[in-house]
Amino acid sequence: MKDYYEILGVPRNASQEEIKKAYRKLVRQYHPDLNKDNPEAEKKFKEINEAYEVLSDPEKRAKYDKYGRLDGDFGPPPGGGFDFDFGRGFDFGFDPFEDIFERFFGGGFRRRSGDIGPQKGADLEMPLEVTLEEAFRGGEKEISVPRWKICSTCGGLGSAPGSSPRTCPYCHGTGRVEDRRSSIFGEFISVRTCHHCGGKGTIIDRPCPTCNGSGRVREWRKIVVTIPRGVESGVRLRIPGEGELGERGGPPGDLFLVVNVKPHPLFERRGRDVIL
Repeated sequence: MKDYYEILGVPRNASQEEIKKAYRKLVRQYHPDLNKDNPEAEKKFKEINEAYEVLSDPEKRAKYDKYGRLDGDFGPPPGGGFDFDFGRGFDFGFDPFEDIFERFFGGGFRRRSGDIGPQKGADLEMPLEVTLEEAFRGGEKEISVPRWKICSTCGGLGSAPGSSPRTCPYCHGTGRVEDRRSSIFGEFISVRTCHHCGGKGTIIDRPCPTCNGSGRVREWRKIVVTIPRGVESGVRLRIPGEGELGERGGPPGDLFLVVNVKPHPLFERRGRDVIL
């Protein structure tokens, strides 16, 4: 089992800002374009992106902290009993105070759809090294970008060829389970992610050997980006739609490139001036 916290070099109680800071530092250190003579850099870079994808998402991080993994059949913890899921927090699925008034003065309970619907993919951030000449003239530059893509072996289902995922018998394919509680104000409904299927609504008995049941594989894509004329080190360029794939039909995230203008053997840049 991979320790994502160890991969990013952060403690288990690290804040999102600390995780993002560690990720940016490691991305600049291990990016394959900056380590062409180091074959281990690409492997390390993939692990860094995999760890960040999980720890930067509060729900995925909570699930990882609790089970140590994200895929597979999530059984209840040993010992039985009712699980309040303290990792995620207790989600009533509505605003209790607002619904109390609705209960007494009309209306019914409302439920939030939460994370069942489409979700936008995660954003990616990478360093972009340019020469002083490229910064001066601007123009286009081809770069390699890592990104998850749908597994061609299973078509994104996550199950081995010849088999299909089965509907989760615990949530009946909804990805969520409800718990009803009665109080002096009426009946309250708590909604939480199904632990048995991880919120997918299906259970995979025979995982795909290519993607190990995730339905996705990592690929390197070449894209062409535009370098603005006069760009300086530290500038972040946003490339819409070139981040990670969305989930459940959601749109992809964005790609952010942090510019680093390489030193020139003869010239030095000072603001808008060039010194020889």
